[in-house]
Amino acid sequence: MHSPTKTIPLEHVVVLCSLFFFPFTSSSSDPRTAVSGLFCGGRSKSSADPNYIPTFVEDMQSLSLKLTTRHFATQAMNSTPSSSSYKTNSTSVYALVQCHKDLSPSDCQLCYAIARTRLPRCLPSSSARIFLDGCFLRYETYEFYQESVSDASDRYSCSNDTVLDSQFGFRVSETAARVAVRNGGFGIAGESGVHALAQCWESLEKEACRVCLEKAVGEVKRCVSRREGRAMNSGCYLRFSDHKFYNAHGKFHGIFNKGVIVAIVLTMSAFAMLILLATYVIIVKLSKTKQEQRNLGLVSKKFNNSKTKFKYETLEKATDYFSTKKQLGQGGNGTVFLGVLPNGKNVAVKRLVFNTREWVEEFFNEVNLISGIEHKNLVKLLGCSIEGPESLLVYEYVPNKSLDNFLFDESKSKVLNWSQRLNIILGTAEGLAYLHGGNGSPVRIIHRDIKTSNVLLDEQLNPKIADFGLVRCLGIDKTHLSTGIAGTLGYMAPEYVVRGQLTEKADVYSFGVLVLEIACGARNNVFVPATGHLLQRVWNLFRLNRLVEAIDPCLKDELLQVQGNEAEAFKVLCVGLLCSQASPSLRPSMEEVIRMLTERDYPIPSPTTPPFLRISSLTTDPEGSSTISCSTNSTTMVKTDQASYTSSDYSTTRGS
Repeated sequence: MHSPTKTIPLEHVVVLCSLFFFPFTSSSSDPRTAVSGLFCGGRSKSSADPNYIPTFVEDMQSLSLKLTTRHFATQAMNSTPSSSSYKTNSTSVYALVQCHKDLSPSDCQLCYAIARTRLPRCLPSSSARIFLDGCFLRYETYEFYQESVSDASDRYSCSNDTVLDSQFGFRVSETAARVAVRNGGFGIAGESGVHALAQCWESLEKEACRVCLEKAVGEVKRCVSRREGRAMNSGCYLRFSDHKFYNAHGKFHGIFNKGVIVAIVLTMSAFAMLILLATYVIIVKLSKTKQEQRNLGLVSKKFNNSKTKFKYETLEKATDYFSTKKQLGQGGNGTVFLGVLPNGKNVAVKRLVFNTREWVEEFFNEVNLISGIEHKNLVKLLGCSIEGPESLLVYEYVPNKSLDNFLFDESKSKVLNWSQRLNIILGTAEGLAYLHGGNGSPVRIIHRDIKTSNVLLDEQLNPKIADFGLVRCLGIDKTHLSTGIAGTLGYMAPEYVVRGQLTEKADVYSFGVLVLEIACGARNNVFVPATGHLLQRVWNLFRLNRLVEAIDPCLKDELLQVQGNEAEAFKVLCVGLLCSQASPSLRPSMEEVIRMLTERDYPIPSPTTPPFLRISSLTTDPEGSSTISCSTNSTTMVKTDQASYTSSDYSTTRGS
């Protein structure tokens, strides 16, 4: 059970049991994820580089890793031309992220995650800048780190509501700017109910920071008599407001009335402090008790299935009080433990990180949705506990953990043979078809995060789709959903990344990438200089009529020894390419995929160009299909070792 790479993204997506969702932490500070401004540049020749978007994705991933230890990071990467025709179009992508220094590390990560999911709305533009109230993210095709101001791109914004003071916000903004110049690029100030924050990017020298903030002060001066004003320049950010929006740590660089300071100091006696502390503890305890009662009141109305309720004490004992020895995996929003119930049954218990009133409504909607579906290729949610100090989810335990443990095991100690891989591909397809409303499913569900780490394997190596934290329910009369972007980069369909348009075909695209990973034994997000990414490599081999060369080298001998296996491998790779086409209308449904894999005479069209190999495929349907036929090498794929799951003794979930 692994931690996911979700990036995804993300503040609009509410997930199954608050855990599956977003990497929140228990921090009580405000990550300030409201978007102040998103500015997209024009489209240049650089953005026509076929490796431009993969390079952008790698930049974003690298920034995320660097941001774990600091509040500022830059990243520059060169795309490698995929063919000789692009030798003159190799592009460098430069990116910069800056969190405001008053944010905690976890809030900085959260703010960046939100910015990272919003910025792709500008693709395929060659440049973009996004200002959140807690952080800044920008990418360009040139090195811009020393830019301080720009007449063309600097912006400011003012709130609509007004105040009587014509100088409201201006004086305190000046003070915050001066403090920032003196103190390494960050300053805050407060006076008479007005608060301001100034932040320069760490890549600027002191003089450049001063120039940027001087211009910013002049810009927010235009917001006189307004309750809020923001300046968003190339190298800095300045904001004032009538409420304290920042987190003051250590010395407060502000303006205070001396009489107020003296009064505060004189009244802070030890006796008064003890009284205040005791009062605070009592109030917090009473408030928490009342909130828990309100939450439990909502629970009793929405969660009436007694079979899915677990006592907190039972699960606590089942996991040896959440012993590290019982830990199965660590997720962004919780940790998964192996639990043994009093009846001897193994379960996977997910311990959620946070627990607030906001998640109650969506929490039980998601729990009721997932607990109402059951299929042999879906991990079953057994129930949850909501009455203890934290929320717990209980899943069936799947002993062999996730598929990527087998496919990408460097020691090659757990190699899957060809028949086992076919079984996993077909079982995953059947599970997805059921989610999409097939085989009597009562609802239409889009998973949104199909990948190797979310496919678990039971004792017979049968697949079970896990991690329903990003699921969305699609109404019978709906053709698509428009929603915030969430998922794992590399598996997300292009129309979803660019336009936020979500249909079942987004899952089909992810499944196509998964099929290629299973058949080829390679990760899709690893770039090989000679051949490119996995999808690009398989497509090039298909065009050369050498598609079988893409198969995992560990399987070559097996394919040669058994008659029909090589044709079967060709067919599976064709299906993977069909599912991962750029145009959603050309991708088959999961029901059609199952027929392609199991019926000898079912027609298999030739695939067209995958996305990201040329930019035009992001917004238009691909051109005519290749002349190479997938049907000429077709054969029936027999489902092997498909053990029936009639028992509920096996189950699990993966930390997500």
